[in-house]
Amino acid sequence: MAADTKVETISRLAQWRIDNFGSSTFKRSEPFKIAIWNWQLSIEKKLYTYIRLFPEPSRLSKEQPPVVKVILRVTSTGTNRRFTSPILERLIRTSEDCIWQIDTTFHGRLIIDVEFLDLQVYSVNGEEATSVLPNDGMLRSSANESILRCLSRMFHESIDADVTITTCDGNLKAHRAILSASSPVFHNMFLHNLNEETPSTVYIQDMSLESITTLLSYLYGTITQEDFWKHRLVLLGAANKYAIPNLKDLCEESLLEDINTGNVLERLQEAWIYQLDKLKKGCLTYLFDFGKIYDIRVEVNEFFKSADRELIQEMFHEVLTVWKPV
Repeated sequence: MAADTKVETISRLAQWRIDNFGSSTFKRSEPFKIAIWNWQLSIEKKLYTYIRLFPEPSRLSKEQPPVVKVILRVTSTGTNRRFTSPILERLIRTSEDCIWQIDTTFHGRLIIDVEFLDLQVYSVNGEEATSVLPNDGMLRSSANESILRCLSRMFHESIDADVTITTCDGNLKAHRAILSASSPVFHNMFLHNLNEETPSTVYIQDMSLESITTLLSYLYGTITQEDFWKHRLVLLGAANKYAIPNLKDLCEESLLEDINTGNVLERLQEAWIYQLDKLKKGCLTYLFDFGKIYDIRVEVNEFFKSADRELIQEMFHEVLTVWKPV
């Protein structure tokens, strides 16, 4: 490899040293790797001097072209001149997409520095570009993963657990701090015995051990989609009882996703009890705007016998709105 074609790299910086340009009017560097792409630099002397940055032609650069955010710095040791470009940000597909123009007074030994401030993968499907360099988002993601691993161990291994939860069919251990931070109800529950040396006991007799385990899995950040789906009605009641609004919203959104004739009346009742306006509107729309009430006439008659009077009035109001003469 020729000395004046090699590019040295460290971190996000690529440096190309050209000791002697000679009588040449064009030079191209050897490929160098930054992130997932192999890159090349070229320099061409005409009326002006042009420096180009481009990914080495490959299947990767074609299918996942990079979006760069870079700064170019050029130092001429022969004339002691320096050039620093503005920040350049653009999609690079070919050697013509990222070009800097400097004047021809730069000669002798050249030091060309390219600093990659950010590198993103451009989506040919129109999706948002995603960064491949470490950034705040990646740092937060890594930190979140670490926290979740710690919380999972705390929960499943009962590390320093200081609360015993007694359900209708069993007990499990938890942590005051997690419960208090997640729910103002739990926080107030523990206020009166913060100075006690013995672990607290919380009695939750209206939930099974399996259901309360699922609730705690949500609070500790380890819940699975399968467990959430299985226990979402119970979780909705717990979210309402213990004032956990994020979980309540999540349950409402989930219950909206699979309304059908077999569950719409149950969902409507839940929406009324827990004041879930989006779910209630979705159920009423399903029944009246889409006419599904005709498919469950018998069930509706039974529902009217036990439903809240105000809910029945609201349903009749919906009927009048839908069937209002044009």
